[in-house]
Amino acid sequence: MDLIDKVYSMFIIGTEGGGYEKALSHPLGGLIFFTHDIQSKEQFKTLIKDIKNKAAAPLFLSIDQEGGRVERTENIHNGKKYLSARFAYKNGEDFLKKQTQEIAKELKDFGINLDFAPCIDVNTNPKNPIIGERAFSDKTCDVIKAEKIVSKTLLENGIIPCVKHFPGHGDADKDSHLSLPEIDLPLDVMEKIHIAPFKSAIENGIEMIMAAHLHCKCFDEKTTPASLSKNALSYLRNNLNYKGIIISDDMIMKGVAAYGALEACIMGIKAGLNMFIYRNSTTETISIIESLAKKAEDDNELKKCIDISFEKINELKKHKLA
Repeated sequence: MDLIDKVYSMFIIGTEGGGYEKALSHPLGGLIFFTHDIQSKEQFKTLIKDIKNKAAAPLFLSIDQEGGRVERTENIHNGKKYLSARFAYKNGEDFLKKQTQEIAKELKDFGINLDFAPCIDVNTNPKNPIIGERAFSDKTCDVIKAEKIVSKTLLENGIIPCVKHFPGHGDADKDSHLSLPEIDLPLDVMEKIHIAPFKSAIENGIEMIMAAHLHCKCFDEKTTPASLSKNALSYLRNNLNYKGIIISDDMIMKGVAAYGALEACIMGIKAGLNMFIYRNSTTETISIIESLAKKAEDDNELKKCIDISFEKINELKKHKLA
């Protein structure tokens, strides 16, 4: 496979900007869908069918469907909303499982195969502006219990779960969409409270983890987003023995803007990222992918990391999308 095709396989991009049409002629990693993509059930099914027909290879067809504030199907539900993680869990384990079944069946019916959920942050900071009720609880044991239910139920209904946001966004006091939050907790505290749900998910076979755009001082003294941090991502591999795919949070977010788009991708790949999310497919997004492939031609370390990622992506696609 050509290097450029391997690089395309590492990207999940949105429809906004229209560049995804060109990208589909390569073995693209996948598409991510947002509220603006879903105007009616039939329209959305047609969109996905059209994308599948044009695709050169099987795609991760993905969405952020958590319930509550993060629900992409709100245009077609006539006011009915799924409960957020916190309130679904408060209603009991049976309710949480039943709601997850409803979400999974709806997504499967559309043709979606990957949900960027559950959110397994432990919301220890009451002033957290971005997590809040997206977290199941402020108690680690409850988050672990809820994650097992949601991930297992999604899988049973044909949807790949992706847990997020490693190493834990729950203690942040800023929104990583708008800036780079800093978490200044010792590693032992992070491990006991915030990393424990990820450890549990890995032990239960989770196959995709999203890395957060936040600076975790227990991994890096110098300001570095965990998503681009060799120390943070190596911890996942070496300390937690994680073998699956590590995917970035949306690369359009301000939490990684300081590095420049191309440099952030290079940094992320060398740190251990296997895939990237870009919420759009503008000319700039496509240019980043193609520039990355050109850079890799003369960078053996980058090329080797791309090969490793390509194998992991292919393995999961063969296993789950066959």
